[in-house]
Amino acid sequence: MNRGRAGRLINRVARPMRRAASRAHPVVLAERLELDSRADLRIREITAVVKRVLPRGAVRNTLHGVPLGHPAHAPLTDLPIGAYSSAVLLDFLPGTQRASKALIFAGLAASAPTAVTGWADWSALHREQQRVGLAHAATQGAASVLFGASLLARVRGRTATGKILSLAGLGTLAAGAYLGGHLAFRMAAGANHAPSAAHLVPLGWHDLCALDELPDGWPVHRALGYIDLFVLRQGDRVHVLADACAHLAGPLHQGRITAVDGQTCVMCPWHGSVFRVTDGSVVDGPATARQTAFDTRVEEDGRVQVRPI
Repeated sequence: MNRGRAGRLINRVARPMRRAASRAHPVVLAERLELDSRADLRIREITAVVKRVLPRGAVRNTLHGVPLGHPAHAPLTDLPIGAYSSAVLLDFLPGTQRASKALIFAGLAASAPTAVTGWADWSALHREQQRVGLAHAATQGAASVLFGASLLARVRGRTATGKILSLAGLGTLAAGAYLGGHLAFRMAAGANHAPSAAHLVPLGWHDLCALDELPDGWPVHRALGYIDLFVLRQGDRVHVLADACAHLAGPLHQGRITAVDGQTCVMCPWHGSVFRVTDGSVVDGPATARQTAFDTRVEEDGRVQVRPI
């Protein structure tokens, strides 16, 4: 067989293998989950249950991580992952059975608050994110079941079975963690979606528009260069925030103006995050990062000027 025929034969065999490997790549599988609408009815039902069990207020804000300034779920995941991984590692060392059982118990205990914060965040995501998030939750739940079974087997003296179940649980946990990373880094769930004006707008004052162009008491959209702004006039005062909601970039200028504790706020039309218009601080989640706010002033000729705070 000459070299050319051998090369063609190798390519003919290798091409299907490369295509199969490409289809099995984790990110390809995760992207398929994004587009798979078969669970959408179930997602709507679960979302309604979560919102009914966790109504808006201080408890739900705490679960979102509003007091922390970023989502609470992500750092909590370190606890069960660390405990479970350490237990599996100790299984390879002699005389560590008691420590492994203690770590698995700690991982199971830490899984409860981790799951609750995760469901709270999940209920306020876009549908594509919820599809991946549901698979993430199911996988992590399966991992907890495997580690729970491992702990039960160890307590009953079936140590070898317990170790096998722990290894299976760790593999399942890794798959779920990958989906969680896909959500956070590929789909930007939990990231701050409000632009940082400090990096995008030059220092100093910038002309925005004439004061008489702004309706009194009604939010509007204005652009400063390529940055979209939420603008609210109240008499001679003008409040300006980044228009893209920090939660998932909803258009704040389409939101409802409301009052909380006597202070004017805007509610995002997409997922209901509430921000003070004076400084962009979060009053109600699911957003955890404040909106970028701007200083404003009105010149004698009626020009409204802004600058990043």
